[in-house]
Amino acid sequence: MSYALITGASSGIGRHYALQLAERGYNIIAVSNQPTELDAVVEELASRYGVEAHSLCVDLAVDGAALEIFTRCKAEGWDIEILVCNAGMLLFSTLTNTDPARLTTIIRLHCTTVTLLCRYFGEWFKEQGRGKILIMSSSTAWLPYPTISHYAATKAYLKSFGSSLWYELHRSGVSVTLVFPGAVDTPLYKLSDKLRRRFVMLGVMMRPEAIAKQGIRAMMRGRRRVTPGLFTKFVVVACALLPARVLDIFLLLPPIKRLLQRV
Repeated sequence: MSYALITGASSGIGRHYALQLAERGYNIIAVSNQPTELDAVVEELASRYGVEAHSLCVDLAVDGAALEIFTRCKAEGWDIEILVCNAGMLLFSTLTNTDPARLTTIIRLHCTTVTLLCRYFGEWFKEQGRGKILIMSSSTAWLPYPTISHYAATKAYLKSFGSSLWYELHRSGVSVTLVFPGAVDTPLYKLSDKLRRRFVMLGVMMRPEAIAKQGIRAMMRGRRRVTPGLFTKFVVVACALLPARVLDIFLLLPPIKRLLQRV
């Protein structure tokens, strides 16, 4: 069976991409910069599904990361059929309060490395006449998002990049699928477990396994894009129709102003 390579596979949505693709019979190359968690995922994949699973501990935010991964896969003779560009980081902060080093990290992680991974593996897939690429963007790619302007901008880059890449590759038998999730049920938001469960029930948040399931289904069907969750679809459409002035007025509300001053 062919291999699926997943970045950010040590936790969250990436872990569920790895689990669900292994359940479908794919061997897995799990990539992350968290060695302990990565090894645990690889062991879980092998024991639960009996597939071959290998870990690549690589910092995806440094120069040369994409080439290192591609070179290793070629050297090992791993027949990669699926590339899932999932690794990411979310940092709540207004731009002028953000450490420039953190900005460099998020741009390299979301933009530079993803672009180069698609460059190397895209050429490989094109030569073989088959292959699937899945790129994790975000609902923030469609909207202005104060306090995560840097994050949203990188996701907007992926939206444009992935859409254009589809046109370049699809006639060669290579599909490109973009996923635009909204809020994910994760401790990152620093909400109580009770409130997170309530948000999941209301559809405001989605569990990572549900997002991975919809992403894989869309990829397997060769779809260009998918926005998981009815609530996220509604927010994207509603905000796209609202004039910028409405958001500007919203930012003047006292609680929002205090939040902006803190971040």
